[in-house]
Amino acid sequence: MKLKNKKIDLKDFFKEREEVLQSWKTGSDFELDLEEAVKYLKGVPSYKNFAFVLNKAKEHGETLIQPRAGVPELGEHIKLLQYLEKSGADFLPSTIDSYTRQNRYIEAEKGLDESVVKHRALLNGFPAVNHGVKSCKQVLESVNVPIEARHGTPDARLLSEIIHASGWTSNEGGGISYNIPYAKSIPLEVSIRNWQYCDRLVGYYEEQGIKINREPFGPLTGTLVPPCISNTVMIIEALLAAEQGVKNITVGYGMGGNLIQDVAAVNTLYYQTKEYLDKYGYKDMEISTVFHQWMGGFPADEAEAMALISYSSTVAALSKATKLITKSPHESMGIPTMEANGLGVKASKFIVKMLKDQKITRSADLDDEMELIRREVDCLMDAVYKVGEGDLAVGTVRAFEQGLLDIPFAPSQYNAGKIFPARDNDGRIRILEFGSLAMSQDIKDFHYEKIKARADSENRKISFQLTVDDVYSVSKGALIGRPLK
Repeated sequence: MKLKNKKIDLKDFFKEREEVLQSWKTGSDFELDLEEAVKYLKGVPSYKNFAFVLNKAKEHGETLIQPRAGVPELGEHIKLLQYLEKSGADFLPSTIDSYTRQNRYIEAEKGLDESVVKHRALLNGFPAVNHGVKSCKQVLESVNVPIEARHGTPDARLLSEIIHASGWTSNEGGGISYNIPYAKSIPLEVSIRNWQYCDRLVGYYEEQGIKINREPFGPLTGTLVPPCISNTVMIIEALLAAEQGVKNITVGYGMGGNLIQDVAAVNTLYYQTKEYLDKYGYKDMEISTVFHQWMGGFPADEAEAMALISYSSTVAALSKATKLITKSPHESMGIPTMEANGLGVKASKFIVKMLKDQKITRSADLDDEMELIRREVDCLMDAVYKVGEGDLAVGTVRAFEQGLLDIPFAPSQYNAGKIFPARDNDGRIRILEFGSLAMSQDIKDFHYEKIKARADSENRKISFQLTVDDVYSVSKGALIGRPLK
């Protein structure tokens, strides 16, 4: 496979598309005929189009709410989404099951059949490929807000064809963010190329006058990810998508826990994404941001879990993120009930509405944190372009091979896994071990001094134990994993 950051020629796209559509029984040819899909998508009202609703929210300074949710059986899935809409969700998800994420459609079909017979969910999501276009259209037509596919799929080509033909106007994921944190043995060049196809499909629809949103997955592993790393991945995936013709992009960030650092990260993410898109000639982009509520371990106590949800919502509102992905008070127990999921939506919506007109006053502390993240991201982006000899896709693969880009706690064998984060005395995520991460020495020294100050204050040595303690601290009711006194 010859990977390049170059827009796929339409002739090559259509040739590949024939192979993609033959990879599983997908219903009638009519359902996935592009002319019919274009016609159907043009008939989707603007209030059900993700891009239109995001643009309107951004214009009015609103933070809109979206939960995670998905069950296998069609009727139950529709019932779930309708309940969440009534609870106040501005956007609805269809979280896809794990078999579909790995393109194991036969196992997904068996799980779906058993779920229907036994009247209980035997898949952990909605198998959109197995349901096909007709059923996915029913999902869209049963609700009054936009729908997004949320999954974790290194090869989402067939899934993307089906959801977009069904009128779903947003697709989450990317070649890095839906590989390195999710898969063990899929080469990065393969997943990047697969997602170039997904983005070229969106680009094709854009050429027909149809707005479709794309959303790279910001939290990555969701565990103590330094903002500079997640922001860099988001910028890379935005650039890769833009090259294929994507026009509306939502870059994401997973809550770190420190208010100032989180607000700095979201704001820097927006401005640097715009800056890099402009720099490389993608000047007609619509950019929004999404904030993910706490992705780490949750308290088992429901009241404490709801408090964490409320705090996450507060940070999202103050960061002025365009969208907020919610959690439920049953987070520590597994897949939430419909009612628990609705409670998370209601609580989150109440907070963001309360804080809509409130702002964090700019301060030297906030400005310094934003400048630090900006410099860190520039270091990483410079390294990617350098090793790729100017080609972003090639540079991304080589940067991960050399550890110049590295995501903490990721399962992929194509990730170096040599960096470890830890919090400083303010609870901000710093880097304890850099591995080969492409960062300047002055930045490395800054992180070391911050972590050393914390270790000294706790009268202990700098070690991996800091990281371990911080991983579990929030679920125990503290941001920083301080030793017991």
